[in-house]
Amino acid sequence: MRKAVLALSILAVLLLMAGCGSQSSVTPSTTTTNPAVQTAPVGVTVTDTPPAGVTVLFFQLSITGATLTNSSGGTVSLLSSTNPIPVNVSELLTDSAFLGSQNVAAGTYTGMSLTFANPQLTIFNASNNTISASCAVGKVCQLTPTTTPLTLTFDSSNSSAFPVTLTAGSPLGFKLDIHLDTVIQTDLSVNLAATNGVTLSQISPPQSGGPIRSIGKLTGTVQSTGTNQFTLQTLWGKTFTVNVNSSTTYSNFPSSATCSAAAQTFSCLATSQVVRVMVTLQTDGTLLATAVNYIQLPTQQTVQGNIISLSTSGGNTIMDLIIQHQPSATNATMLPVGRHASVTVPGTGVTYATDAGSFVIPSGLTFASASDLQVGQNVLVVVQGTVNQMTGSGTSGWNGPTPFGSPDVSFTASSITLEPSQITGTVAGVNASALSFTLATLPRYFVPPSATRGATPAWAPIIITVQTSADTTFTNFTTNSISGLAVNNVVSIHGWVFSTPTGVTNVTVAADKVINRPGPTPLY
Repeated sequence: MRKAVLALSILAVLLLMAGCGSQSSVTPSTTTTNPAVQTAPVGVTVTDTPPAGVTVLFFQLSITGATLTNSSGGTVSLLSSTNPIPVNVSELLTDSAFLGSQNVAAGTYTGMSLTFANPQLTIFNASNNTISASCAVGKVCQLTPTTTPLTLTFDSSNSSAFPVTLTAGSPLGFKLDIHLDTVIQTDLSVNLAATNGVTLSQISPPQSGGPIRSIGKLTGTVQSTGTNQFTLQTLWGKTFTVNVNSSTTYSNFPSSATCSAAAQTFSCLATSQVVRVMVTLQTDGTLLATAVNYIQLPTQQTVQGNIISLSTSGGNTIMDLIIQHQPSATNATMLPVGRHASVTVPGTGVTYATDAGSFVIPSGLTFASASDLQVGQNVLVVVQGTVNQMTGSGTSGWNGPTPFGSPDVSFTASSITLEPSQITGTVAGVNASALSFTLATLPRYFVPPSATRGATPAWAPIIITVQTSADTTFTNFTTNSISGLAVNNVVSIHGWVFSTPTGVTNVTVAADKVINRPGPTPLY
């Protein structure tokens, strides 16, 4: 039997900058409280590189601890063990999630230990073979894989990142890569100790002077607002103080919020709102928001997920989702991430919007009605009424009579917002003059049946059209523009999936990010 190949990585970035006068957190020796000790704030973010082989619909792994070991044998805790951080790696193909920051003393460090817990995996078997005995071809399977070990230690024996000397004023970074094509075994267990399954290396530091480039996103509930700052509490109970300045942008705040939707500023923020914030880490260790995106009012309940199926019933559209994100604690047990939800979309009374921020969607691409819903879209849904627990939910797989089995929960939508999707594939063709290219998804991606399939088998790649614009950023290319693209490049795109516009054969994605992935070898 062919091994499940997922080729998924996590990038943990530790950004260390100059600082002094803060308390050292070195243990187990006597805690140093000398205010003259030079320290550096440490920030942690997580992202990942693309899957290959099967479609990973959802993969979550909680990080319960991260510690540095100094040359004297003491340890520096980077993350609180009392607040495990659930990281939805499947959301991070082109984004990063900020985990936290901590001031640590300058000095020499010889290693790092990380601890993990509670792995959850939801996959679509797009291969041509049954994976193990539990996930048939063409099925969505929900798994809680056995994972060993749950603690990994890196030092000079297994990582070129150590020893390392942290000097005040000299930023430093690390990259943690988890290669699921290696750590996932044929029985669908996860072996983090597999050879070359998890690696740690240093990354290029940010340029000195001024704020660091964006290091990730935070989602949570606004606890309080002050002068040019606010506090944000995440779902895992961590509270962050976030500063704003004249460059901070605000988007998606409705007219029902505390400000005019046409002139969105810091005044839009109010306690109990749920928002998503892009942050940078400043040289003094404080967080600065580069963008604040409204998600929901205190009285609302929302979920974000990927559409895997669409049908109709009684004049309504039935939309099946894999829940990727549940941004507030309300109904968290009823709407668990990684689960299958059946959403009724009434024919009237539902509002539609596109969460594009400052990105200008190319003309001809619209999202204004149920007819614009498409399999493969990532949507934010406002729940209307109650959430219903479905009989027989919570099983390890969805191999029932329906295409994806029975849903775990059901509810009705009152509002649907199109969010960016993250898709990886091989460039099949480039039309530089039209600022577009075609992508053979790697592997099959959930897109409408009208899309062109690259070959006849069900597991063959889907060909989609990617439309770029002057607002699109290109990364890791020799020329960071559409002219830098070449056939057989493996790329990840971040953009909005739209219905096929008139005159275009393939499904179209408006991309605001295109990232070159040097490898794996193109499969198609």
